[in-house]
Amino acid sequence: MTHTRWFRIALGYLALSSFQIGAWALFAPRSFYDSFPGFGRVWLSVDGPYNEHFIRDFGALNLALVVVLVWAAVTLSRQLVFAAATASLAWGVPHVLYHLFNTDGLSSSDVAASVGGLALFAALPVLVIVTARTRLVETPAGVA
Repeated sequence: MTHTRWFRIALGYLALSSFQIGAWALFAPRSFYDSFPGFGRVWLSVDGPYNEHFIRDFGALNLALVVVLVWAAVTLSRQLVFAAATASLAWGVPHVLYHLFNTDGLSSSDVAASVGGLALFAALPVLVIVTARTRLVETPAGVA
């Protein structure tokens, strides 16, 4: 697999994850709160009362991250890949840390699934950043 393809897959995975969560939270906030992550599991309602404003904001911010991730995946501009991966990291690390230390109301399997998925979302940007330093060449300004 080429590095170009690997970067696009990694950034695409981050974008797809953020899109699925963001669209659901923004456009169906009550369903998101009552049913996330789906498949009969409920992770949000154990953490406090429903707040439509916060759920919709969470969705919108995830969709904003999707824009940056997709743009980076399409252009593979080293600076934009760094920015997108760093934004994912800035979101992913605090999120996984919260879930590592706030497990009340969740079964062991739910904690493992939650933390596992979030750990991947926090670790993958680190790998993208480290790899992009040597594998992506910055295009000079004004050159397409």
